[in-house]
Amino acid sequence: GRKLSMGQKHGVDARCNAAEVCDCWEILSEFINGSSSPSFDDLPDDCLSIISSLTNTPRDAFLAGLVSKNFGLQFDSDSVWEKFLPSSDYVSLIPKSRVFASKKELYFALCEPFPNHNGRMSFRLDKASGKKCVMLSARKLLIRRVLDPRHWKWISIPESRFEKVPELVNIDALDIRGFLNTRMISPRTHYSVYIVYTKLSHCYGFQTCRILAGVGFQGHEIPKTFICFDTIKMWPDKKITYSKKRRDGWMEAKIGDIFNDGGLTGFDLIEVRIYDVAHRPRTKSGVIIEGIEFRPKDTSQ
Repeated sequence: GRKLSMGQKHGVDARCNAAEVCDCWEILSEFINGSSSPSFDDLPDDCLSIISSLTNTPRDAFLAGLVSKNFGLQFDSDSVWEKFLPSSDYVSLIPKSRVFASKKELYFALCEPFPNHNGRMSFRLDKASGKKCVMLSARKLLIRRVLDPRHWKWISIPESRFEKVPELVNIDALDIRGFLNTRMISPRTHYSVYIVYTKLSHCYGFQTCRILAGVGFQGHEIPKTFICFDTIKMWPDKKITYSKKRRDGWMEAKIGDIFNDGGLTGFDLIEVRIYDVAHRPRTKSGVIIEGIEFRPKDTSQ
């Protein structure tokens, strides 16, 4: 294909003006319609810079980098991936001993869960959107009788991202509560909230037990639903959320959805509640609580 030019190469950033975009669009139209064998590697650097500056999500940048060699070089640049990184205080949670060769490498490192706040929380970025995902560890939650060894015991297991997790020994009425400030997650984003746990071989008491759960803003009415920790029994009630297995081996049950408007309406503290509502709660045992996870709606763990 023929080499196209766009005048002096000066580079652009995300603030490129309308005229530059129009020039780029004209070149793209000529490129697509005027060549019998078009190649994206024939596009001028300025045009590639404008295209990359208009990239809105990490997913778009990653896929665009697969188009051609020049696209790959452009969309691997620090200027593209830097805009997807969270604030510096979030990045500072990564251990100082780790060194990254590029902003893209740093971004994908932040997509892997890492505990912080003295092991009371875990953070990661959603790979496709760059939105924040947060998990409250069991130590961050208010769990009924969790410090009583007759009811719970704290153990270390390799499958957990946290140093210790509580195993349910014996309890009748399950009651778990958690709180999260909206500043800890991405603004203007719909979130889904999950209880993450695993069942042991001696798990009992949950087979015929529905647990009430809900998420909302503290001080306001919280929408509620029933969840099942054990899927042996299928209930006819359609308002029950059944657990499913995650890719990391844990189980999860969806508690509900919430929209984080970034504090614009004055709501800044999210409350999560999971509790028994049975008149005479059955004795329960044999589950390990990993935590409560907040992640952008319709994304996987």
